[in-house]
Amino acid sequence: MLFDYRFTVTPALYIDRHSAELIRTLRHLVGISTVNPPGENYTPITAWLTRELASLGLKSKRFTLPASLLKKELPPAQHGFPRYNVLGKLTTPGAKKTVHFNAHYDVVPVSGQWKHGNPFSGAIEGGWIYGRGTSDMKGSIASLLLALQALRATKTAPRLNVEVSFTADEETDSALGTGWLVEHAPINPDYAVVMEGGELNQVCCGHNGCIWIEVTVHGRAAHGSRPDLGINALEKMAALVRELETYQRTLTRTRWRTPNGRIASPTLNVGGVFSCGDGAKINTVPATAKFTLDRRVLAIESHAGAERNLRAFLAAAARRIPQCRITVAKISENYSCFTPPTHPFFAAMADCVTSVRGEPAEFNVSTGFNDMHFFASVAKIPTLGYGPGGRKEHAVDEAAKISELLASAKIYAELMTNFAG
Repeated sequence: MLFDYRFTVTPALYIDRHSAELIRTLRHLVGISTVNPPGENYTPITAWLTRELASLGLKSKRFTLPASLLKKELPPAQHGFPRYNVLGKLTTPGAKKTVHFNAHYDVVPVSGQWKHGNPFSGAIEGGWIYGRGTSDMKGSIASLLLALQALRATKTAPRLNVEVSFTADEETDSALGTGWLVEHAPINPDYAVVMEGGELNQVCCGHNGCIWIEVTVHGRAAHGSRPDLGINALEKMAALVRELETYQRTLTRTRWRTPNGRIASPTLNVGGVFSCGDGAKINTVPATAKFTLDRRVLAIESHAGAERNLRAFLAAAARRIPQCRITVAKISENYSCFTPPTHPFFAAMADCVTSVRGEPAEFNVSTGFNDMHFFASVAKIPTLGYGPGGRKEHAVDEAAKISELLASAKIYAELMTNFAG
């Protein structure tokens, strides 16, 4: 008697068998240099992503942001660079709930010498794929596209309706990206996955925010041979920076225990950007000096309170320094968020991570900000962060691990097929 042993190809097995396709997709995405600022090559990458979602059975649309909005939100040098957001929708018959997957397609500028030469080559070495955006966060896009392809190819229906967005400008302030999408696009999610912030066995349930400030120190110019006739803005700035060491120490007194037991405190990074003013010359007493402050805000802190406290400290410190006059301007702000991981959606993702990775999942809070807060705080829906991550994001030799890209694809596929809301 002959038996017909039929072998079912699961989405996970399909993903394993199509790793080469994931690599091709990611190399293609990395090869489109979407450096922001200024926001280059947004047109070709969003056109490709819109077509790709359509080929996977989603109703897809690319939203072009109006030029009037760009002029309002962007500096003049960027007005000629269009902004787009891509949205795809997959309806599951009978499904009552909708999950939304989000990723940004812009990347930070490049610098330095990369080990494989071209930072947009997508070179592969030792199980890693190198290039700007591999880790932050085009790798997540490639993983999700393969997960959707696996469901379609194996005729495995999701248990939820699925929305997918690929958005602009996360590397600046997201106002024209996910911020615009949540406020204006025709989305109606019940849950959201922002595909970064958590990786490996860590599922992100919140992130720090930030307040970016520029401090201008005003002096008085004079000839370098008569410094006594001027007020040296650089010297005053140096004294002010030394005062900020006290402020940094006070921040460590604020302590918060995250769900995975890590003790978190606010931080202040001084002088990511610093400069002198116009008219600078070696034999001139500098009349202006500028530096930036990056204040990271815990999810349990008030943003308004954090900014007010920092401004008050700067004003008091300047008064303690003779002839130190300053002005303070806020550059931008990204809000923190935190959701206690008690909703079944968080448990479902933790189960998927544990199942695929073979190790218990934990909930973390990211020290960096991402677009989770738009869904968690503005849309007010259960929101988590998870993706393949990588190493050296925003740095030379950024890379994503191929095995983690595949694992994330399996986790996304499992979440869509195991959780019904």
